Amino acid sequence: MRHPLILTLCLGSAMALAACDRSGKAEVERALKDVNVIDESNLNDIMLTVADPNEAVAYFKRASDENPDRLDLQRGLGNSLIRAKRPAEAVAVWSKVAQAPGATPEDRVDLADALIRSGDWKKAEAELDRVPPTHESYKRYKLEAMVADSNKEWQKADSFYEIAAGLTTKPGGVLNNWGYSKLTRGDYKGAESLFTQALVQEPDLFTAKNNLVLARGAQRNYDLPVVEMTQVEQAQLLHTMALTAIKQGDVSIGKGLLQQAIEAHPQYFDAAARSLAALEANVQN
Repeated sequence: MRHPLILTLCLGSAMALAACDRSGKAEVERALKDVNVIDESNLNDIMLTVADPNEAVAYFKRASDENPDRLDLQRGLGNSLIRAKRPAEAVAVWSKVAQAPGATPEDRVDLADALIRSGDWKKAEAELDRVPPTHESYKRYKLEAMVADSNKEWQKADSFYEIAAGLTTKPGGVLNNWGYSKLTRGDYKGAESLFTQALVQEPDLFTAKNNLVLARGAQRNYDLPVVEMTQVEQAQLLHTMALTAIKQGDVSIGKGLLQQAIEAHPQYFDAAARSLAALEANVQN
């Protein structure tokens, strides 16, 4: 009589153990899935920042093909294509993202950015016009300013640049762009002020240093600005100043600045040496 009872107990224990085993496996799988999500998130961040751009493109292309419904991976692909300087391909990706369910206004801003990089300013402007006015972001207003610049709508450009500069903790780049806009309009004083502000925000921004020299040179002020610069940068800025002086007909000043540039450079400064040789040959002729 004991055998059926023992058998029943054994079967009950086996079923309980099987249930525990299934429950334990499910918990392990859930835990591993959580770990994988964390690892993937970290890997995505690495691919978008420090990885080789073309490797990042390959990674996000493969991942988005495997998970076609995940907009985050498609966004990663779009951003990676921009980093890899492949804007035409990025336009195709961002067009798809911007039309997908779950797309945000910033996705359309990213599409406009890719279009500008591809040289399609009209389509970029049309996309920006479709962004709701309530969506206020640094990138949106920076692009709005650039489009206004391309249309020579200076008042609108100034307004958008000012808004963009107020929406970021690192306004050096947009102040530099704004200064360059002023430079192309012939407002050299305004440009000089903006380049100086850009360098207060980001002292290592060499493009702003170079543009500042152009703005000063356009006013026939051929003294280098008092900003932080390496020896190589000093030589490069003297070269820029020299070419500006020569272009304006101040040839003797330009020649002296070229000589200073060659002397300031810690190594052989081929570009300045060639400019000086061409200038001297032209004077002799």
